[in-house]
Amino acid sequence: MKWMSDEEYSELTGLELSAIDDLIERGKLTVKIENGVRYIDPSKGATEVIVPAKLSELSEKNKHEMLVQPEFVEKTIGTIINLHEKVLDAKDETLEAVRTENEFLREALASLQELYDEDRKTIHTLQEQLKLSQQEVEFMRRKYKLMWNKAIEEHTDNNV
Repeated sequence: MKWMSDEEYSELTGLELSAIDDLIERGKLTVKIENGVRYIDPSKGATEVIVPAKLSELSEKNKHEMLVQPEFVEKTIGTIINLHEKVLDAKDETLEAVRTENEFLREALASLQELYDEDRKTIHTLQEQLKLSQQEVEFMRRKYKLMWNKAIEEHTDNNV
């Protein structure tokens, strides 16, 4: 714990030495005396005594300024309620816009899924046609090879 001299404590709190003496006499501050110098514990009593004393002093000075007219309170409450209603309306509009957007996105996703399924079917059909065409080409190649081999044999047989 750090002890402070009267002057340091006065500087820290803004209290005059007479006010500090009064607080010490009332037992609100913890003090010790070393080598003829009085030291004050700043951690004790500062929040309990000084702050409330300052607040009460300020409130006494400004008592006439702190009165609030009922009309001001009514207008303030009315303004707050009006703003709250506007926020609720904006929230409802936002929720409706989000719902509409979500429905649109669902429909778009369903449409894309249908197109994807159709494309998959088309790809499958084209793959099947490609296989059949490749089989037909292979069959024609073998057929022509046999035909040419037969034609070559007949031609060589006739020339021999």
